[in-house]
Amino acid sequence: MADILFYHLTESTLEEALPGLLERSVDRGWHVVVQTGTEERRDALDQHLWIFRDDSFLAHATDREAHPAEQPILLTTGDGNANAAQIRFLVDGAAPPELSGYERAVFLFDGHDTAQLEDARTHWKTLKNAGHAVTYWQQTPDRRWERKA
Repeated sequence: MADILFYHLTESTLEEALPGLLERSVDRGWHVVVQTGTEERRDALDQHLWIFRDDSFLAHATDREAHPAEQPILLTTGDGNANAAQIRFLVDGAAPPELSGYERAVFLFDGHDTAQLEDARTHWKTLKNAGHAVTYWQQTPDRRWERKA
């Protein structure tokens, strides 16, 4: 069973929080898949990850490009795992696929978006009832993560 983490964004945007989480995942030697709710969000994140910081970028590709299996970070709207990722990030209301093949899955949701809050609650209940270890993390005012459940 995968460890499931719910990250409640209250102080920063997805674009501000996601790159650091992706860097830590890659530093662990993991391949990553980021599943978005829409093609527009996937494409916006694709552009953002190349320029999010002046002194760095995250090597990645989208599922539209050649050789997805070779990518350390793959952005997708689908439920596949073309790069054999160990961790899956679900953002922007993306519906999760079967998660038992992953070491970890991370739901990032906007605390100011009612639909994303409701989706997160539904996914929490479903995954907890399925036997996954689920934890809930909320941002503090200084944008650190604090475990709440």
